[in-house]
Amino acid sequence: MRALIVFALLLQQQEKPRPDVANEKYGDHERHVFDLWKAKSDTPTPLVIFIHGGGFRAGSKEQLNGNLLRRCLEKGVSVASINYRLTNVAPFPAPMHDGARAVQYMRSKAKEWNLDPDRFAATGGSAGAGISLWLAFHDDLADPKSEDPVARMSTRLACAFVSNGQTSYDRRFIRDRIGGKAHEHAALPPFWGLKPEEFETEKAYKIYEECSPIHHLTKDDVPVYLSYGGNDKPSDKPGAGIHSEKFGMVLQEEMKKLGLECEVVVGRGGPDAEVDWLLKHLKK
Repeated sequence: MRALIVFALLLQQQEKPRPDVANEKYGDHERHVFDLWKAKSDTPTPLVIFIHGGGFRAGSKEQLNGNLLRRCLEKGVSVASINYRLTNVAPFPAPMHDGARAVQYMRSKAKEWNLDPDRFAATGGSAGAGISLWLAFHDDLADPKSEDPVARMSTRLACAFVSNGQTSYDRRFIRDRIGGKAHEHAALPPFWGLKPEEFETEKAYKIYEECSPIHHLTKDDVPVYLSYGGNDKPSDKPGAGIHSEKFGMVLQEEMKKLGLECEVVVGRGGPDAEVDWLLKHLKK
């Protein structure tokens, strides 16, 4: 009976209504596509952009949690789910810049799709969490002089809520602040685009800083919510602890110093708690 209940819950999580806009292209690469579900509303709605995880090496927009989707739509929040280039095609900054381009493209279509361009948020787990946080903290990538109208759009978000996210991809940070051998996770070198002999070079240090969300944190940044399962502990096993709550705790300390809101939840949460937090921060 227990197995049947678990199976039913998993099935419910995966079941999703058909998107209103499917496989929309936001760029030139075959991975530059997204789906969009529009909440029913007479006025422009907020938008949550889901960015999938997978260590920057795998995953797809189909990973969007069905429960989260339904909860958002019920509350009048539209939802998009994107694909982005993986590290077998291009290392950093490709995944982050793809996320930014998707934000810009959807903002350029805000009027057509009844979206409020001032109330865009991002969410995702693991790698998707890292991209979401990077977008939340990074300076605006808009190019007001570009001939491309999409590139002139802002990349800024109103907030971000993520799960099991890394707040830094700096090898030194992970080694010293997270501990164990989390810094030896196999997904990191292809994400950095570095060979082992380059790990302790000036070239690497610049990449570590630029790719890390926490490095871009400033006092004008938006509120974030981070949840962790609490069961990924650093150890002598290479990669263990890459989803440690320590990532969130360090970010929380830094944001507190700047007077910014950062909520870190360990071992609880879920779509209901996340959407409740989201609604509070997307109010006009």
